[in-house]
Amino acid sequence: MDFEITITNLHKTFNPGKPNQVNAVNGVDLSIKAGEFLVIVGSNGSGKTTLLNLISGSILPTSGSIAIAGINVTKLPDYSRSKWIARVFQNPMSGTASELSILDNFRLAAIRSKAKGLTIGINEDFKKQVKEKIALLGMGLEKKIEQPMGTLSGGQRQALTLLMSIMDNCKILLLDEPTAALDPRSAELVMRTADNLSREFKLTTILITHNLKDAYTYGTRLVQMAEGVIIKDIDTVRKAHLKQNDLFEWFG
Repeated sequence: MDFEITITNLHKTFNPGKPNQVNAVNGVDLSIKAGEFLVIVGSNGSGKTTLLNLISGSILPTSGSIAIAGINVTKLPDYSRSKWIARVFQNPMSGTASELSILDNFRLAAIRSKAKGLTIGINEDFKKQVKEKIALLGMGLEKKIEQPMGTLSGGQRQALTLLMSIMDNCKILLLDEPTAALDPRSAELVMRTADNLSREFKLTTILITHNLKDAYTYGTRLVQMAEGVIIKDIDTVRKAHLKQNDLFEWFG
């Protein structure tokens, strides 16, 4: 199945008809190809996080439509889209259960979108699978899978959250400023991990970031938002001819 995302004339208004009304997303049209690594940049309040929330289903639009793989999901809440979509948030603590072990967290991730009554036990095969995935990070955490997740650093937790996101065969990965709370070294690890997973599993990936270097390095397509609309869009072909310094000037 081709997991393209098609957004048509999408609007989201908060507090409609009140003095504090906010038109957070204002008529967005956007087609995201399957396997594309789309980066969305923009100042605070530009509508980029609201757009991500609309795609994930954590909020529903005021009007307009969203289709995933040709299926109209506009009115479906997030739990109904979870079989396709995984999301990594800015706060490393948001994607994991602190009191549970690394292994238990991976088990929960593996059954996240499964029908009620279907479970994946923590047998030796599952442990081996988890260890092999974690070993790819080169952090030695595959030797600590019984350790509580809450004892790890933010960078370690965020990297593991990315790995957990592909445990149930998601097709769309939403990254909401996943490195904003991390030190530079951890941030680089998380972005490289996201890029590798996106390529290996052919994920349709959307990243929100303020880091233009990351936007240039990892994005195959770059979009800028302001006041709820898309004001600039660099496709894959044009991005290939763009130098990093040009990007800073272009997004001004």
